[in-house]
Amino acid sequence: KMKNIAVILAGGIGARVGGNVPKQLLPLADGRSVLEHATEAFEQADCIDEVCIVMHPDYIACAEQAQMRNGWQKVKHIIAGGKERWESSVNAIRLYESALSAEEFAHANILLHDAARPFVSQAIIANVCRALEAHEAVTVAIPATDTMYVVGGEDAEQHVSAIPARDTLMRAQTPQAFRLPLIARAYTLALHDPALQATDDCGIVHRYLPMEQISIVHGEESNRKITFKED
Repeated sequence: KMKNIAVILAGGIGARVGGNVPKQLLPLADGRSVLEHATEAFEQADCIDEVCIVMHPDYIACAEQAQMRNGWQKVKHIIAGGKERWESSVNAIRLYESALSAEEFAHANILLHDAARPFVSQAIIANVCRALEAHEAVTVAIPATDTMYVVGGEDAEQHVSAIPARDTLMRAQTPQAFRLPLIARAYTLALHDPALQATDDCGIVHRYLPMEQISIVHGEESNRKITFKED
């Protein structure tokens, strides 16, 4: 049986939300933080065996307090994140490269989830785990409902350079999930690229292992990302 490890990426400081507390520590309506809701979703999921929280180094104690407060049984590691999101992913992958035996590593899946998406449903998590039985790379996405523009020119003088067909576009969500050896290999290649730029883990696989198909699990509008204070 494959071991399913969920990694909650909470390494950022959420500058766009404002305030002096990272957005993942802000309370939602029930008083529990964004991070607590995101972690709880994977703690409750039957298909998840283990959880790792990747936290901003200054706030690791806050994550440890949340674990004690909630009595999470699956959270086995709370580690420091990097400056960029991809560095936090790499930190988690490196942890499991050293913590697991070669045999365990070969039979592990990793689900990388943004802490800023606290409303991820049990159905999405279960569908991602199920998709991992047949695919080595899986992402969550929903159809684009707005027309999208490809723009050209400078900021002050931008213009529409293309309007792609909407039915070919989807909006990415998380978790993004992979066989652990696959994502580790993709990041090893990426880290040798001096021009490395990445906004998500699927982008790393798509760019550095282009022959690998990334399967899509349909997401939900409610699995939205908290980016601004209004959210």
